[in-house]
Amino acid sequence: MLNNNEEILNIIFKISDALEYEVDKDDTVIILEKQDHKVQRVFRKFKFRIPEYKKITLDEYASYVFLQIDGKKTVKDIGENLEVKYGDKSHPLYERLLLFLNHMDVNCHYVEKTNI
Repeated sequence: MLNNNEEILNIIFKISDALEYEVDKDDTVIILEKQDHKVQRVFRKFKFRIPEYKKITLDEYASYVFLQIDGKKTVKDIGENLEVKYGDKSHPLYERLLLFLNHMDVNCHYVEKTNI
């Protein structure tokens, strides 16, 4: 586990290679989760209309952060960019940013740490 704030702010994330997503004209990110479970495939054979992908649309802030993740920017860099764009609306900045990035990493597997 990381033991100080400087280490945490220097974490670099990249978008997971397996993740499929789209970016619309407004820079809104739409995550495409393949629905390829065995049960779903069986139901499709019986002509049930189950979409091949579940689409998850990120809000304005989440889309902005997601598009900052490039395998080079640190958490600190992303936070500074977020603050420049959204000002006080982004506060408490790093508490929220780290919670979001951790969720995207641990729970969703959309991103992964590259430097730990």
